[in-house]
Amino acid sequence: MALLERITADIVAAMRAKDALQLTTLRSIKTALDKFQKDQQKSLDESGEQAILQTLAKQRREAADAFRNGNREESALQEEAELRAIEGYMLELASDAEIDAAIERSMALLELPPVGDPARMRQMGAVIKNAKEQLPGKRVDGQALANKVKNKLGAA
Repeated sequence: MALLERITADIVAAMRAKDALQLTTLRSIKTALDKFQKDQQKSLDESGEQAILQTLAKQRREAADAFRNGNREESALQEEAELRAIEGYMLELASDAEIDAAIERSMALLELPPVGDPARMRQMGAVIKNAKEQLPGKRVDGQALANKVKNKLGAA
């Protein structure tokens, strides 16, 4: 469990540095990981850890947007700082070129119906799943991937 050990070590470092924001963020990450382990009664694998980190990052993004809409810029900036700290523990984000290449390979591997066939769009889930599998060790924005696949299936 390298991530949990790394976070624990970083908590100690943040306490020594008296970095309150980093300390709060790290404690929230550790709490979320521990809660999942206790709820599921099993240890986390890397994909589970990354899923939890993505959930925490999404929460921070949405909170920052809500604070901005409520004219609370200082709170929004704090949420964004926490988001940057969380992203430091997440996998590297796949580039657009890598995503496009993975989609092209996925579409080539799967026997897709011809363009214009309504069954072609029903293969969208299979293409997305295969494209994600072709990007090991990379993080992919699911919404962006789905939009790209939809465009390529309709246009290709």
